[in-house]
Amino acid sequence: MSAPLLTVRDLTVTFRIDDGRAPDVDAVRGISWELHAGEVLAVVGESGSGKSVTSLAILGLLPGTARVTGSATLGGRELVGLTHRELSDVRGKRVAMIFQDPSNSLDPVFTIGAQLDEMLRRHLPDLDRQARRARSVELLTLVELPDPEQRLRFYPHQLSGGQAQRVMIAMALACDPEVLVADEPTTALDVTVQQEVLDVLRRLRERTHTAIVLITHDMGVVADLADRVVVMRDGAVVETAPVAQLFADPHADYTRTLLAAVPRISATPRPSDADTQVRPTLNIEELVVEYRDRRGRVVRAVDGVTLRIQPGEMVALVGESGSGKSTLGRCALGLAPLTSGTVEVVGTRLGKDTPRAIRAARTRIGVVFQNPAASLNPRYTIGQSVAEPLRVHAGLRGAALDARVAELLDSVELPAAWAERYPHELSGGQRQRVSIARAISLDPELLIADEPTSALDVSVQATVLDLFRDIQRRLRFACLFISHDLAVVDELADRVAVMHHGTLVEVGERSRVLSAPEDAYTRRLLAAAPVPDPAAQRARRAERAVAS
Repeated sequence: MSAPLLTVRDLTVTFRIDDGRAPDVDAVRGISWELHAGEVLAVVGESGSGKSVTSLAILGLLPGTARVTGSATLGGRELVGLTHRELSDVRGKRVAMIFQDPSNSLDPVFTIGAQLDEMLRRHLPDLDRQARRARSVELLTLVELPDPEQRLRFYPHQLSGGQAQRVMIAMALACDPEVLVADEPTTALDVTVQQEVLDVLRRLRERTHTAIVLITHDMGVVADLADRVVVMRDGAVVETAPVAQLFADPHADYTRTLLAAVPRISATPRPSDADTQVRPTLNIEELVVEYRDRRGRVVRAVDGVTLRIQPGEMVALVGESGSGKSTLGRCALGLAPLTSGTVEVVGTRLGKDTPRAIRAARTRIGVVFQNPAASLNPRYTIGQSVAEPLRVHAGLRGAALDARVAELLDSVELPAAWAERYPHELSGGQRQRVSIARAISLDPELLIADEPTSALDVSVQATVLDLFRDIQRRLRFACLFISHDLAVVDELADRVAVMHHGTLVEVGERSRVLSAPEDAYTRRLLAAAPVPDPAAQRARRAERAVAS
């Protein structure tokens, strides 16, 4: 094998705590690994394992409170200890990074073309304006974005999530880097879009021989794309192995635990707790929702949807971005205009009954959002966030309020003493537990969960799913569970509703839909969902190649 392109040796990253009350934190502790040209190396582990800190340390992107020791050499050049100016010549030119969320990484006030042009002007000053435009079109073509010349005039908000991520990949490739660092590049994407982005990365690797460091918690993505895997825990490397060997015969106990936590689609039948003899908690009849775009054209986001959810039943709503599933969820909350049709929640017709009745109905609906870091007020303690609905809607005060908050934190398996902590002091999984506690604080009859586990690590996701299932069985609320992860849907749902272009193309019992789908679009979703098995992923790629 040829000499490594990037070599990390005994790398340690320590964060200095300035308040003097706490000891310094070793985020990365003496790790070592190698990356070869044209190789995809996956770095996996839970939040806090040090995988993202490692990549930021290599690129010199850590804050001033970080102290980096050890070695990271790129083609024989030592990166640790370089000045900011020296590193700025490495970043973008030789090593480029693709971040997790393109909506936060792309500047919303500049067009795609302007942002690509800025990258080229910074690193390739010899190119004139016409050459930079030609290179921008070439880059968008390389990442297979349709109508590349037209897309240069688009702003980020005019692109879908998958298209925006392709733009991020194009920007990273602008200067033909030797190494791409992809930090959770597909976490927030739907399964079909995720498949397309992974295919783009694979073909780029084949065409340009670029090496890729893939940082992810999705073991299906690892099985699909990686050649070798580095498993990290608590800042240390616990195992390194070729991808097939790691999945077939993991040596470390932690690796086995990590793989065991990965949800898989089994479609095994199980009994439902739904009460079908009473009025539905959520009853949507022939719902149509239309908007006008910037040009005044009518866009139909939801087209004639009928859906019912019984008490104690969990219905999963799946589909790609733009399919209308989140709009349907907003309609159930009374937060989207209804063009026609009806939405009835706990016996109240939203948009038809009196404002007072609608306000009362909303107190019987709980919501869990995808990103708890954004949905929890950073200035409120955990206790204040959980207590707010109880103060506003139930009028609780004093000792009664404190007791109810403690009870709710206990129900999501968090210590009552944590009521005094702030969201930034908790992990992602712990923050999501707080969001669930807040959502169930008023004993809702309907809970709407919009991608509540998509940003969580697999082991954290497993514990949150177990908690979610247990709470739903105890409280017997109806639940609309919006998700793009079909394995998670299989873990939780009683029935599955599949949306495509604003319509419901298939609704049925979970095991039937996931094992014998009737609609071609549902079959395409299932075929696109990565499975944690490298051999199975190779076979599926071969089938897609033959079909195309």
